[in-house]
Amino acid sequence: MTETENDPGYSPDPLKKDALYQGPDKFSPIPLSVSSPKINPIDKRLLKATAFETMQYQANQQIQMLKKQADLLIEQARLIEDRLIISRKIYEADINFEPIIGTVYHVYEHKGKTILSLVAPEEWGKKQAYETHMCSARLLADKSWELLK
Repeated sequence: MTETENDPGYSPDPLKKDALYQGPDKFSPIPLSVSSPKINPIDKRLLKATAFETMQYQANQQIQMLKKQADLLIEQARLIEDRLIISRKIYEADINFEPIIGTVYHVYEHKGKTILSLVAPEEWGKKQAYETHMCSARLLADKSWELLK
């Protein structure tokens, strides 16, 4: 006795011996009469291709977003490295006072020496005390220097 024979709605039908579907009519995957609801077969190749295309599009979107984030992180790391190089050069300069956080200072070169000063190039008047103004920088809270444009 098979499982379908245990079903109360099952009755052996001699006409179904050669049929594609042998089970109860209510579970048929194909319409068995004109009044049966329309059953559209699924194109499995199209379904798989569409699913794969959608998955690939979403994965590429996420990869592009991660690449942008990585580029941003690399740029931020480069800026920190630049700030470190500038800070090292400024700390190697001749400093005759204790710099205060948040204050703008000016770096000059005079007779081969680097000098840190509070006086801006335009504040010197007609005669500058130092040969070359190299840059202006602000001391940050982490004791690194931010180069001002």
